[in-house]
Amino acid sequence: MDKRDTVAVLPCPQYERAAVGETVERLLGLLPRDGRLGPHSRVTVKPNLLMKRAPNATTTTHPEVVCAVICWLKQQGVRHITIADSPGGPYTKQALMAIYRASGMERVAAETGAVLNLDLGSREIKSAGSGLVGSFTVIEPLCPREKDSGCDYIVDICKLKTHCMTTLSGAVKNMFGSIPGLLKPRMHYRYPQVEDFAGMLVDLCQTVTPHLVVVDAIETMEGDGPSSGDKRQLGLLLAGASPFAVDVALCRLAGFAPEQVPTVRLAAARGLCGDDIEVVGQPQLLCDRQLKLPRSASVDFTGRLPGFLRPVAGKVLTALFAPRPRIDVRRCIGCGKCAESCPPQTIRLVPSSRGRGKEVAVIGRKDCIRCYCCHEMCPVSAISVSKNLLTRH
Repeated sequence: MDKRDTVAVLPCPQYERAAVGETVERLLGLLPRDGRLGPHSRVTVKPNLLMKRAPNATTTTHPEVVCAVICWLKQQGVRHITIADSPGGPYTKQALMAIYRASGMERVAAETGAVLNLDLGSREIKSAGSGLVGSFTVIEPLCPREKDSGCDYIVDICKLKTHCMTTLSGAVKNMFGSIPGLLKPRMHYRYPQVEDFAGMLVDLCQTVTPHLVVVDAIETMEGDGPSSGDKRQLGLLLAGASPFAVDVALCRLAGFAPEQVPTVRLAAARGLCGDDIEVVGQPQLLCDRQLKLPRSASVDFTGRLPGFLRPVAGKVLTALFAPRPRIDVRRCIGCGKCAESCPPQTIRLVPSSRGRGKEVAVIGRKDCIRCYCCHEMCPVSAISVSKNLLTRH
């Protein structure tokens, strides 16, 4: 890198509209002015809308943060703003509207004039990354602008969370939502090892690169995120132009070494980020908050192995030591979301012994790739991550 990347951080103790709006305006004013924004810009705002959850569940980006960013964009003269994400599960208009409504995005659109994306189209885009992935299928509103479709500016509004597979869910991981619906499990299946999956995510972020990142770290999720962890109040908002630099800052905030987060480690190896970021605003707030790690986080040994050993040794080590998803049949409601999201399709619904007509999910252990998609997508948190006896501590 020729110059240090800038990340801004300011306090914002709660989701009160005036306070969030004022903080976002000050926060983005700390970054270099971007001359690309104006009346002719087509901007896509990309929050984290993982699933149908209310804002207070801390699973999705809070609507007040999204609202504040859109208001700031309008102050820059932007007229065309679209809110878009491809959540987990089917990418349909019905599913999108249900998530927009539950997450508060429908209200944000009504109040700001932003458009909720219901365009189910996508395009194939050649990867600009390492070569691990040849091309990506990307939802239309996040594709390069062509006439009246796509965009020429992306704002990544992520939620700071821990993640059972990637350790941290921040700016880079949020861009996985640019891949349509049930194509995401296919990517998990193609890249089942953490190191390869993280490499794919970095490739994707180099291909669909946000121009601006805003992080909702007012209320975060720690432990077994990104959907079944514990709420943690940090009272912060962060922003930066580089998603890779922002994730370095989030590592500091969470108390994770960059080597613990595979996307950060691989991005640094490619020269996309370094530890020498410039922190502006209130730098003293970017201190170790010691977020609880996911129970699965400390068992990926493949990144420490020589490249030629990873294909074989990685699978052996994963089979021996990796935590497994485990279903609590007492909480399971038999909705099938886990089976729908399972990349190797190793989950099935079977009749329950607890009641006539009731079904519960069962995981086929032999073909499980430990991607934790089932844990991530369960709407009632009936799936936990259970450590192997050898790795419990």
